Amino acid sequence: MSQLEHFRAETRAWLEENCPASMRTPMPEEETVWGGRNATYVNPDSKVWLDRMAAKGWTCPTWPAEYGGGGLSKEENLILQQELGRIRARPALTSFGISMLGPVLLEFATEEQKKQHIPGIIKGEIRWCQGYSEPGSGSDLASLQTKAVLDGDTYVINGQKIWTSYADKADWIFCLVRTDPDAPKHSGISFILFDMTSPGVTTKPIKLISGSSPFCETFFDDVRVPKANLIPPLNEGWTIAKRLLQHERTMISNMGMGGRSKNDVNSLEAVAKRNFGEAGGKIADSAIRDRITQHKMNGQVFALTMRRSAEEAKLSTGPSATSSMFKYYGTEHNKDRYEVTLETMGTNSLGWEGDGFEPRELNVTREWLRSKANSIEGGTSEVQLNVIAKRVLGLPD
Repeated sequence: MSQLEHFRAETRAWLEENCPASMRTPMPEEETVWGGRNATYVNPDSKVWLDRMAAKGWTCPTWPAEYGGGGLSKEENLILQQELGRIRARPALTSFGISMLGPVLLEFATEEQKKQHIPGIIKGEIRWCQGYSEPGSGSDLASLQTKAVLDGDTYVINGQKIWTSYADKADWIFCLVRTDPDAPKHSGISFILFDMTSPGVTTKPIKLISGSSPFCETFFDDVRVPKANLIPPLNEGWTIAKRLLQHERTMISNMGMGGRSKNDVNSLEAVAKRNFGEAGGKIADSAIRDRITQHKMNGQVFALTMRRSAEEAKLSTGPSATSSMFKYYGTEHNKDRYEVTLETMGTNSLGWEGDGFEPRELNVTREWLRSKANSIEGGTSEVQLNVIAKRVLGLPD
């Protein structure tokens, strides 16, 4: 038995013994595990699963073991993901710390900063939010005006951020601030971390058309942050910010990979058959049948392209401008998935509240509205096309 075959056997045995049965079922949104100081667990098994995975370092399987990560090679991680998929295990932890902050800390932070923050990310002890966009600095992020002025051993931060996802629930924030107001706009920006319970930090949820409020306005009024919390180098935070955005865009692009097995009672095929009838085992309506087939073909091509890119990435040190390609196509594909879903539901997709509609039908309508933000958050589709033109195709400015 080869080393990788031995690892697969051990991994399969461990998962069979340690993954609770309820963690092998589809995850309702309300049971998503974000971790943090104030975390609550609708399903007690969620905490059991998180603790067991974190103890193995498998919430961050490829991160260095010295900080609590799994220390797995890319080949071992592929096996782990395959075995998790085999038993349909839920993600033990969903975290901006994992998908965005942690990778840039491993690349840019000091050793002391890594030891302070990375173990907590892996264990789900701290919930993070992102302080990037401002009311006047969205797509033109480099024009941000939130200031950090050094006063002895602390920075005094004043300004405002917007579209700060889950800021009202987060413990800490990773934030872009202007530390040199006289430098060109892409210079003089620094990347800093601080506790959301610091005096002077306030948040206000923004209610969306879908009825939910995942985004917030965030205000900083004379917030004092230790100088040691700035990720070096000073005034070069734009480099870190761009790197983090690549990780974020890779994460968002995976939204386009959602979907259900055709044998699932809530799959596109099953819903279409219920609403449009069935003929010879196929969806009776040829237009709907063609629409679903085309969407699923696009999804398969996208999955294969991402897989090819993942193989090529083994030769690199991290995400590149190709993350913009995946972010663009993944989010557009995810929006199309919900358009197709509504088409398969027919008039059952028209409900918003009240009797006559199932809870899932009402939820899909809200998810459809929410999907529209996918092509805005993390950089709009238009911004991604600009990045692709310049960084991938090499076109002139």
